[in-house]
Amino acid sequence: MKFKRLKDLREDNDLFQKQVAQVLGISQQYYSEYEKGNRTIPISHLITLAKYYGTSIDYIVGLSDNKNINKKKTS
Repeated sequence: MKFKRLKDLREDNDLFQKQVAQVLGISQQYYSEYEKGNRTIPISHLITLAKYYGTSIDYIVGLSDNKNINKKKTS
């Protein structure tokens, strides 16, 4: 499954595939397969990317159009 937002998020943050791949601990070629939709992204990598970009997994996979996470304040 191709997640177009992976590329969009990377480009919006002026990053190269190699830089994002380093965050995930994988090669640039392997990460490129994620963006192309040729390789399934493990949930652990989705979690890492969501935290890295400050967004939700739902946004990355296209289930939400809300890019920003609304954190609830706890007292």
